Amino acid sequence: MSLIVIGMSHRTTGVDLLERVVLTGNQAQALGESLQRNDHVNGSVVVSTCNRVEVYADVETFHGAVTGITESLASTTGLVVDQLRDHLYVHFEDRAVSHAFQVASGLDSVAVGEGQVLGQLRDALRVAQDGGHLDPSLSALMQHALRVGKRVHSETDIDTVSRSLIERALVTAQATLGELGEQRALVVGAGAMSGLAAHTLARAGVEQLTIINRTPAKAARLAEATGGVDRSWDDLADAVAQADLVVSCTGAVGHVLDSELVHASETPKLLVDLALPRDVDPGLAGTPGVALISLEDLNAAVADEAEKTQLTAAHELVSAEVAEFLVARRAAAVAPAVAELRARTAEVVAAEMSRLEQRTELTEHDQAQVRTTVHRVVEKILHTPTVRIKQLAGEEQGGQDYAALLRTLFDLDPHESRVSQIPHGTPPGGEAP
Repeated sequence: MSLIVIGMSHRTTGVDLLERVVLTGNQAQALGESLQRNDHVNGSVVVSTCNRVEVYADVETFHGAVTGITESLASTTGLVVDQLRDHLYVHFEDRAVSHAFQVASGLDSVAVGEGQVLGQLRDALRVAQDGGHLDPSLSALMQHALRVGKRVHSETDIDTVSRSLIERALVTAQATLGELGEQRALVVGAGAMSGLAAHTLARAGVEQLTIINRTPAKAARLAEATGGVDRSWDDLADAVAQADLVVSCTGAVGHVLDSELVHASETPKLLVDLALPRDVDPGLAGTPGVALISLEDLNAAVADEAEKTQLTAAHELVSAEVAEFLVARRAAAVAPAVAELRARTAEVVAAEMSRLEQRTELTEHDQAQVRTTVHRVVEKILHTPTVRIKQLAGEEQGGQDYAALLRTLFDLDPHESRVSQIPHGTPPGGEAP
């Protein structure tokens, strides 16, 4: 069994195609159910966010699983395989683990360091659990990925990287509009990035801050936390018309701000699109008096030394966690063979003790003493090789399959015991027939 990740993200395809493959909750669930019927897939987790669609899977056969997952993804999205193939990436085993940990840490996000992806992974894991799509190996990977993501956010300052993204947008805003203290700002959305933008605008001292979200309660909470005002989604067109600076990040499929909502402006108006898929129709960039900056524009800016330091720290933490996980995974892979060896020796001891009891007239006390002595001898003989083989498996020197080697050396069969029970009446010194 092997771990793989197959999917596409903002790194491998354009926004136009990515917008077409973003899955609704029902589609993601249907994809998971489809994969559960695939003989090549033991377990799967479907992750669909505004900038990625990925399947994490524990598989029996690599090529069969890749083909099956690709076909299921195409069927679910309504696209043909050829439309997807050139944009999909596949990560196998070590690279799959590394990718999962980087995604959970926000290192693979459009807005590097954002923490919203942790909640999205947690939701995807819950859906897979509820649907019975998980196996132990995949569950261990996803649970560990969530722990790594939490560590990165609590032990590094990677959150400052996404804050810097917003701050770069404000630098552009000030250069375009003038002093921020004289600007009326509108934030569309109330998620993690929108909240970050709202707090940053509040600290910058904008003249007026308005929050609009499809869920009024969320808009109200964010407005209260930032000293702004909340308005109804039905007021979006009017709020856009009154704003000098509009920051949008809703995660919606389709454009939230288009030509029907945004009109030519006599005074400069700046639209900041932090969403992927895009919230703002790119065609608005040509509207008189309207300027548009996107995530791509902001990410193109060179990170400063502080940001680079935080990114380095996060990458180093993730690398250490990947190494630790792989060592434990490889050591665990040999554990069943070690258990089989111990079970075999226990059966041999039991059989020989049965033979001894038939040939001698030992008291129960003597039998217990002999049994304890034999057990200690066996344990001492097995201890060093079983510990060492787990260490070697963890180190994976030369890619050796130590579980298979152990089964070959001791003729172990995980499905049946080859130890013959000594039949009663075997003559002393004789062999069982």
